[in-house]
Amino acid sequence: MFEKGKMLFELKKIQSQLAKESIEIETGNGAVRVKINGEQKIQKITLNDELIAEAGDLRKVEKWIESAVTQAITRSQQLAAEKMKSVAGGLGLPGL
Repeated sequence: MFEKGKMLFELKKIQSQLAKESIEIETGNGAVRVKINGEQKIQKITLNDELIAEAGDLRKVEKWIESAVTQAITRSQQLAAEKMKSVAGGLGLPGL
């Protein structure tokens, strides 16, 4: 029982650390930047006006945004899985 309490404490500690992590993804050769934290919360989306204008195609820009957000979420999930793997394994949580 004590061991599970300790592991839960460690998981909460890791979650707190993830909130402080920052991941930045760039697509469209720098036209789109997405910054996300380890909790998978988008912190900022930046669009480069000049590069967006050069693209000249709104659908292309939309794909860049979608790609950047998807990549950022994927990286955030990978980061969380890495940090929680050792602790979660001891809790018997499937998939972690």
